[in-house]
Amino acid sequence: MQQIPILENYLAGQWQKSTKDFELLKDASTGENIAQASVVGINIESAFSYARENSSILRNLTFHERARALKALALHLLSKKENFYNISFKTGATKVDSWIDIEGGIGNLFIMSSLGRRNLPDKKFIVDGQLEQLSKNGTFKGLHLLTTKKGVALHINAFNFPIWGMLEKLAVNFLAGMPAIIKPATSTSFLTEFVVKEIIKSNILPKGSLQLICGRSYNLMDFVDYQDVITFTGSATTGQKLKTHPNVIKNSVPFNLEADSLNCSILGEDVKESDPEFEIFIKEVVKEMTVKCGQKCTAIRRIIIPENMIELVSEKINSKLQKNTIGDPRTEGVRMGPLASLEQKEDVLKNIKLLQNEATLLSESNFNILSGDKEKGAFINPTLFLQENPLQAKEVHQTEAFGPVSTLLPYKNRDEAIQLANLGKGSLAGSIVSADNEFITEVVLETACNHGRMVLINKDNAKENTGHGSPLPQLVHGGPGRAGGGEEMGGLRGVYHYMQRSALQGHPETLTHLTEQFHDGACEITPPVHPFKLHYQELKIGYTHTTHKRTITEYDIVQFANVSWDHFYAHTDTTSLEGTIFKERVAHGYFILAAAAGLFVDPPKGPVIANYGLDEFRFTKPVYAGATIYVKLTVKEKVDQEVKESDELQIPRGVVKWLVQVFDFNDDELVATGTVLTLVKKL
Repeated sequence: MQQIPILENYLAGQWQKSTKDFELLKDASTGENIAQASVVGINIESAFSYARENSSILRNLTFHERARALKALALHLLSKKENFYNISFKTGATKVDSWIDIEGGIGNLFIMSSLGRRNLPDKKFIVDGQLEQLSKNGTFKGLHLLTTKKGVALHINAFNFPIWGMLEKLAVNFLAGMPAIIKPATSTSFLTEFVVKEIIKSNILPKGSLQLICGRSYNLMDFVDYQDVITFTGSATTGQKLKTHPNVIKNSVPFNLEADSLNCSILGEDVKESDPEFEIFIKEVVKEMTVKCGQKCTAIRRIIIPENMIELVSEKINSKLQKNTIGDPRTEGVRMGPLASLEQKEDVLKNIKLLQNEATLLSESNFNILSGDKEKGAFINPTLFLQENPLQAKEVHQTEAFGPVSTLLPYKNRDEAIQLANLGKGSLAGSIVSADNEFITEVVLETACNHGRMVLINKDNAKENTGHGSPLPQLVHGGPGRAGGGEEMGGLRGVYHYMQRSALQGHPETLTHLTEQFHDGACEITPPVHPFKLHYQELKIGYTHTTHKRTITEYDIVQFANVSWDHFYAHTDTTSLEGTIFKERVAHGYFILAAAAGLFVDPPKGPVIANYGLDEFRFTKPVYAGATIYVKLTVKEKVDQEVKESDELQIPRGVVKWLVQVFDFNDDELVATGTVLTLVKKL
């Protein structure tokens, strides 16, 4: 008799096995025993202690160093993906389903790595927002600083995406600098364990960055503390139970809850059968019912359609569902696999009965499978209902069958469509398929407060949009009310969940030293030579170069108008100034900017490679002919830049942000200010 493998837990730097009270994990298609899991006898508390003891290793890396590690990990996992696909089939996932889970999950690592290197500083903290003036003379100012919490990111994941669910959270907490403890759903944890073993074997992540708990654990919340962050994906009932754990409440532990919800898709009242949007809508609904066997927290559960389209829409959906082939996903030709487990099948069938108490069944309950075991496997047929009186119904707006199950809800007018969308009382995703932007605008503005994400689909974006049910790492994934009230991912917004925002108040010089960014009012340092003669490493924050002066003439203004073709009346027609803010012919703002560059640029070839851009330029006072200007050029911030293999320059360099302040010499008033970015060579 073949021995059933025991899943291991990776805690305190070691792989550990339990010795008793195992739960059998089965192949979703055949019912075959494939693994057994337990955490009985495993010291869960040691995982929290180990993570906290070693958290400084990860926290002391900069955002760019963490981002590069994420990219390295993504490349490594991508090279092993075929191994993951072979295991994924056992969860009931088809090749397409597995692609979302495996390569979609790895894609999260790539995207967060890119965001970190492109949009975060090569530091361990983030300055959030602008400096605030807190006193009349500018000696007391304020700003917000984000620093990494000194705790543990505890991730409790759902069964439907054992890889994506882990990696989409890990990418964010790792970039933020926080170690993670991963607790996957037990039924599919054998796939998560397989991937984590590959991650640990790669030795890419720093010590203590990642730990894994397989098997049901009932005391996880006992060990969390106020510096920890909990992210939960799963049922609302379980999530709310954990969120209200006495230890979570006592320590005010941040708890991000993402729960399954009654997501809707709305067919616009403008759409006719002959319109491209009609076929797009049908395909989207069928896809969301059958991909992952409907086991997506974002799947369409409520199909909101004009009441004159009931017969047509139901006929088209059923026609496509009848072509759906069900079976073991390892069999060629299978389009939909089973649910993840028999336990899940039992739960779905129970909720189908509740829905059937109020709605009419439109699909056949009998079905055949191409392969697998119909009794031992967790197979189920796609199920379509019609609720003819959706505004009076209850079950369709409160019961979710987490499988290939959806219900048609007809509406009479736009107001009813809006009302039906909102009856879900909070969802992760809603979508609207329509070519009428007025319809879309009104529906979005009246329903967005009930949806974490809304996908607006028409023929113009049909080929490129990622669909109703696809969360993207750049955007927030979560939703209000029934959906849990949480937000995951969201690009850099997700990173901030694992950081503490602190308000800092002090003198500009102190804030400059602390943040490594120059703040107006801090000490200006005279550089030994013109700063354009200095390499990246030689430049210090606060180096300030004050230029010589230039008097602006009327000839300058006229000539700039001719060169630029900017003949705006205020620069060229002195007879049109009555009733305006200008007293006489005014210099172009862009000319003042160009003249400022002429004053502060050092012409000879040197370490400065090129102009890299401008940020937030403001023209604060009109400059007339006869005014004399000068410039203060200050090193505001330095950002290291990674040289990529594809980079044509191949020159080690960094980005230097210069504060440019243009003054009127006659009264020393500021006339223009902004930030100039340059690429500067390293030594």
